[in-house]
Formats: sequence, structure tokens, C-alpha cells
Amino acid sequence: MKPRNSAPILTRVSAAALLAGLAAAPHAALAEDGHASADSHAGHHGAGIPQGTGYFAADSTLPFLAPDFTKISEDDYIPAFEQGMAIQKAEVAAIIANPDKPTFTNTIVALETSGRMLGRVGRVFYALTGANTTARLDAIDTEISPKLSAHSDSITLNPALFARVKAVYDARETLGLTLEEGRLLEETYKDMVHAGALLTEAEREQVKAINGQLSTLATEFGQKVRAATNAQPLIVDTAQQLAGLSEADIKAAADLAAAKGMPGKYAIALQNTTQQPLLPNLANRATREALFKLSYNRADGASAEHDTRVLLARIATLRAQKAALFGEPDWASYTMFDRMAKKPATALGFMEQMVPALAATQRREAAMLTDAIAKDGGDYAVQPWDWYRYANRIKAERYDLDEDAVAQYFQLDKVLEDGVFYAANKLYGLSFKRRTDLPVYHPDVWVYTVFDADGSELGVFYFDPFQRPSKRGGAWMSNFVDQSFQWGTKPVIYNVLNIPKAAEGEVQLVSFDDVSTTFHEFGHALHGLFANQQFESLSGTATARDFVEYPSQVNEMWATDPEVLQNYAKHYKTGETIPLELVQKIEAASKFNQGYDFGEVVAAALLDMKWAALSPADAAAIDTPEEVDAFERKSLEELGLEVGLVPPRYRSTYFNHIFSDPAGYSAGYYSYLWTEMLDRDSRKWFRDNGGLTRANGDHYRETVLSRGGTMDYFVMFENFAGRQPDVQPMLEARGLAGGE
Repeated sequence: MKPRNSAPILTRVSAAALLAGLAAAPHAALAEDGHASADSHAGHHGAGIPQGTGYFAADSTLPFLAPDFTKISEDDYIPAFEQGMAIQKAEVAAIIANPDKPTFTNTIVALETSGRMLGRVGRVFYALTGANTTARLDAIDTEISPKLSAHSDSITLNPALFARVKAVYDARETLGLTLEEGRLLEETYKDMVHAGALLTEAEREQVKAINGQLSTLATEFGQKVRAATNAQPLIVDTAQQLAGLSEADIKAAADLAAAKGMPGKYAIALQNTTQQPLLPNLANRATREALFKLSYNRADGASAEHDTRVLLARIATLRAQKAALFGEPDWASYTMFDRMAKKPATALGFMEQMVPALAATQRREAAMLTDAIAKDGGDYAVQPWDWYRYANRIKAERYDLDEDAVAQYFQLDKVLEDGVFYAANKLYGLSFKRRTDLPVYHPDVWVYTVFDADGSELGVFYFDPFQRPSKRGGAWMSNFVDQSFQWGTKPVIYNVLNIPKAAEGEVQLVSFDDVSTTFHEFGHALHGLFANQQFESLSGTATARDFVEYPSQVNEMWATDPEVLQNYAKHYKTGETIPLELVQKIEAASKFNQGYDFGEVVAAALLDMKWAALSPADAAAIDTPEEVDAFERKSLEELGLEVGLVPPRYRSTYFNHIFSDPAGYSAGYYSYLWTEMLDRDSRKWFRDNGGLTRANGDHYRETVLSRGGTMDYFVMFENFAGRQPDVQPMLEARGLAGGE
């Protein structure tokens, strides 16, 4: 399994609902009866609170409060953001000015329920900048991001507001709060402390300045990476240079070149990861090398316009400086305060224990691939651009597995409706109804109402599967609307993928990796759909970064469950169900090539930690493109892995996870590995307890999927599995340890 570029988790900014996650595709909300709910909570629209105007001033009138994209224009965003900030600023001022003694209701709940308009605009805006952006939206993003950062700081770093929060926090043992109320109070206090509430006034001003700069730099980094990826396809002169690709792929390359003003030539667009999906099929080694190097070297100087190295160096320096203001030695120590792993040493120790076996596997596999090259008449040692071509060939020979033949059993609509939805029905009793009455932001988006086991409406699910230039790379989930009993709202959730779209009139077949991604992202959707919280900022996927990928990874296991496969994996021409022996080959082959598949993820996670472990002085010493290259090269060499043959899944220059999002995966890319440990151990639990059953699904829903961010994650896992997590099933699944 390769990590997905999902961004489902929000970082709380105080307890305000919107600022719970502007930078990471925020949540939203819906009324119990599917109609608009009024912003009528105590403290809203009172004396001195301005009234908003325009589309975002009130909840949508559509069912489930779903966004009405037919009524939103790009000109709406700046006024809505500015009004939303002004309203929330007045709401916070009213909390501070309240003459009554601070209480949980008049301080914590009032803060939690502030910022409704800002939430509405932010959720739609960041959904579109991720999935269907324009030059105008990018310009708005650049303009608004530092203002939003400053607005967030004006709340979290307000001494008078913190004094009220602290008064409630100090009295917490006497308040008789519920578990969730206690959690909200604790998280609100901790988040404000983490933001800088206990710093001196001068230090708080420094934090504000740094936050503003980081917000601007992160936005610019993400835009440069997208521009570099879109603007620098591989261009070749002849179809012969693309030998090995399908006719459809060659036609798509010709069409792309023509669209870029180069008729008669051929263009291959870059994907977001280092390795490129078409590399294994290219018979021409020079073409493979050119495509790989174009990917590997994007955004690092080939075009000054797209060079991200100075940006990321500045981000690393500012982060280290911010950590130092809090008395922390580095960014990793500062930012991991709310993670399940808690400390960098825990995450590093977890990864480092895998390195010896992984390095040995890489060396063994590299020798095997070089032998295969020699048998094929080649006189060279394997390189990264050769790896998958020969690994796939050995896999096909060893397991008699033809990836193209496998794809003929995976038709996208059947994967989703007869596979993903079928598994959700068997485990949780869910049912789904396609609907076309709700507006979408792009014609390729599919919409479904989701019904719970008792027939009640659980929420709405948007599915946006296809790649396009206006969409950032990877796959992710987030909410247009959050579940919240506070507002009587149900979840409106979207999944975004990047599957190359079939030519007009052709059946949309997908690879097994795309199948796994579809199940994965719907695991995030289930986490959001089953939210059962009073408060938005604890709802659904609002969990620790190193926990949020866990439910999504578990959901991948059902992609190869025999009963599920029998229902969705049908040959698109004959209707034949996928043969059991082919499924067994897929599963057996999944342990092959772990030197690369697993190695590139571990390398990326360790590279992330290297950037996050810099002291202010060491970070400041890296301020030129050449110094960035040197630091990355040295860091990779120190990992103990064969990074010359197995480079990281993302190089620093296009590592969006850690540099383009202030609330992203920095010092957190290890989370994909950490949650895989939880996932593989959970799969063992499911297998040991009967697999695909309602009893198992209901137990997992009750103990994990419905809990949001309301409790300790180790306790949550123990409530599910009856014990603490074990790394052994993960190592076995990766073929790095003895066992099944």
C-alpha cells in the first residue's frame, strides 16, 4: 500500500468551528431535517455582532446544507472571508466582554460555535482550490492565507480570551462535564497553549509574524509544485519512443502535446510521486530515464519560475525558530504534542527498527533485478527508472500476474457501487442512492445519499475520481458539512482521486492500486459519516495526524475479501467473476518488491523527520538551492537505505505533505507507517473474529469509527482489539518478518 495524499484531519484553532481546519480542507455542517439551520446559538447575532451578506451569510437551502455551486462565483470569496472574520472577531470580543463568571457554556461552547460564516466559505473554497482550482482562486488563496493566519492568531493568542479559558480549565474537576465536554475543554486549552498563550507578549508577536510568513510560503510552495508538475511534461518526438504503452496511452500523449501547442509530438504528464505510473511499460530505456529524471528534478531549478528550494528552506527555518520560542529543540518536538506517538523518538524508533531488514531486502531485490536485466541482454545495473519494469516482469513470471489483465476485472463504477458500497452494507448495513439534483463543482463528480441500517439518512457522499490539471495530485477526503449535535447537522463528505480518465466512449477500467485507493478514501468517508459528536471540532476525522489514516487503511482489506470481490470484480467484456487463483496471485504478489514499495515510503518519512529535527542555527545555515540539495543528499545517505536505487516517494522540492500545508504532515509523514501498524493488527482481529460480518462492523463502528477525537487513541484501540497494538502483523504483511 502506498500512502495517499489525503487531507481529512483538521487542526483546531482554539475551538472555533471554522478555524478548526482552514488550511487542510475544513469541515462544515447540516440540519437534522436536511434544511437550513439558523445561527441561533447564544452569543450569535447579538448586539454588536455584524450581519453577513451574500451567499455564505446563511446555511445552504439545499438538502443536507450541501453547497449550491450554481449560486457561488469567484467574486464571492474575498468579501465572504472578510465578513466571516469580522463576525467571528466580534463574537470573540463578546465572549471576552461577558461580565459573567467564565463557564463552560459562555466561554468554551461560545468559542466552539463562533465563526459559522467563515466556516461555510472556507470549506467550499479549500475544496475547490484542491480539486478544481483556477488562476483566480490561486490568487485569492495567496491574498487571503496570511489574513486568515493573522485572524487565527488574534483568537488563539488573545490574553483576555485565554484568561477565561484558563479559568474554566482550572475548575474542570468541579464542573461535572461529560467525556466529550471534558475533551473539548482540554483540547481548547492545550491548543491555545500550543499556539503561544503562555508566552510573553513579545514572544507572541514573534509567533504571529512567523505564522503569517509560513502561511504565505506554504501557499506559494503548493502552487509552484502544481505549476511545475503541470508545466513540465515529458516531450518526445516519435511514437516509437513510447513503445510498450497502449494505443490509448499513446493517443493521450499525442492529444496532450497538441493541446500544449506541439502537434506531431507526444507528451506524458507528471504524477505527484517520484515514480511515474507509465515507467514500467516503456520499452525504451532512454525514455524511461528521461521521464524519471524529469519527475525527480521537478521544482529544483530546471525552471526558476518553479524552483521551490529557497521556499522550503525558509519554511524549515521559520518552523525551527517558532519551536525555539516554545523552548523546544526542533519543529518535530513542538508539533507532535497532540500525536498518538507523542515524541519524535517514538516515531523514529518505530521506523528505525525496520531499516536493517528493509535495507537487506533492497539489496537482495536490486541484485535480482540486475540479473534479470542481464538475462534480457542488458549490460547495466538496475536504476530507479528500470526498477518497476523488471520488478513487474519478475512478478508476472513468478506469480503469473498480468496487471493489464487484472484491470479488465475492475470497472470503476462497479468498484465503487458493487465493491466499496457492498462492503459497507455487509459490515454496517449502509445503503446508497445516486442523486443528480445536487449541484457539483465539476461534471465528473458523482453524488450519493447514504442511508443507515435503519433506513434513516446518514449523510451525503461526493465522489470525484478523475485526474485533471486543475486538481492537485494524490487522493483525499474531507467534509463540506460536519456532523454535529450542537447544530443538528449531518455529514456531507467528498472523496477526491486522480485516476486517468478513459477516452470518450471507452469503459473506465482501473488498476488494482486504484481499487485500493478507492476503498482507502472511503474508509476516511466512513470515519466522517459515522461521526457521533456534539462538537464539530471533535467530530469524525478530527483526530491526531498519526491516527486519522488508520480507519482508511483498514477499509482497504475489503478490496480483496472473497465475498466482496465476487460481487464487484467482473470482467468488463464477459461478465466473468475474477478467478480465485488470480486473487491469490494478487495477494501473494503484494509482498513482492517491498524493497521499493515500502522503502520509498520509509525514506520519505525519515527525510521529513530530518527537516523537522533541525535546530534554528542548523536550519538558518540552509538558505540557498545548493545547500538544500546538499542537506537532502546528506540526509538520505544517512538513512541506511539504498536511496540511490530507491529514492523517497517525494523529494523535498515537491513534498506537498510537509511543506505546502501549515497544518499538514510535517514531522508526521511517519503517520502512514504508524497507522499501517494499527491497520494490519486490526485486519488480524477481523480475520480472527470471522471477517466481513455485521457484528464485526458494528463493533468497529462503536469503538473506533464513531468516536472522533473524543478520547485517548491507545484506549480507543484497546477498546476495539482488547489489547495494545502489535507491529508484527505489519512486518509479516510487508514480507519483512517470519509468519504468514
